[in-house]
Amino acid sequence: MKLFAWTAAGVAAAALGSTLAFASPAHADELPTFDFTDCPAPPANADPGTWRCEAFVSQGKLTIDGQEIPLGEVRLTFSEGQVNGQYAQEFGAMRHAPVRVPGLAGTTIQLRYGGFSDFQSNDERRGELDVYAVLRHPLLGKDCSIGTAAKPLHTVVHDDPAVPPRVISQNPVTAYRGVIDADLALPATQGCGPLGRLVDRRLGLPSPSGENAFQQASYVQYKPL
Repeated sequence: MKLFAWTAAGVAAAALGSTLAFASPAHADELPTFDFTDCPAPPANADPGTWRCEAFVSQGKLTIDGQEIPLGEVRLTFSEGQVNGQYAQEFGAMRHAPVRVPGLAGTTIQLRYGGFSDFQSNDERRGELDVYAVLRHPLLGKDCSIGTAAKPLHTVVHDDPAVPPRVISQNPVTAYRGVIDADLALPATQGCGPLGRLVDRRLGLPSPSGENAFQQASYVQYKPL
């Protein structure tokens, strides 16, 4: 689930450069409010003028064995640039408010950052991100989750052909695109207490790679640092 990030400085220029040169929006978008509060400052040894922050506002969904869980809004920020002529990046924050889980009355799910990110795209993927999903219900254990902070879910996202990239604005640079991880394997829940097996049955967990999908459609805006 590289929640959520889909580009890096050099790759973005290569992927979108020809479009940025002449594109105008195909239609008017109602843009979200972008928040750069969580942007990490460039490191002390950063190459001057090369760093920028990327702020993502995404609508996500998680499909487990054919069952779709709308995740609502996911926000992510990170900074990138060069240090001694080499690409570098700094993670900012991932913010996701709990949302209800269909089929599990009174249960919510919330994505949390799992401690690893790599937002430099290449020919094989858009990026990688570790996350875990916290489940909350009065009858579930307080540590109920899919994956954990110690053993997070590793998501690798690719371009989603159903949501092709487009440029919304050139000043400030704002774009829209979709990413998907269709190879994500999901373990059984942990820390859910006596009702954990019921939750697993309702969600279809554990679920092997090829039976699940994490998708995000994201607006992203860039701010020079």
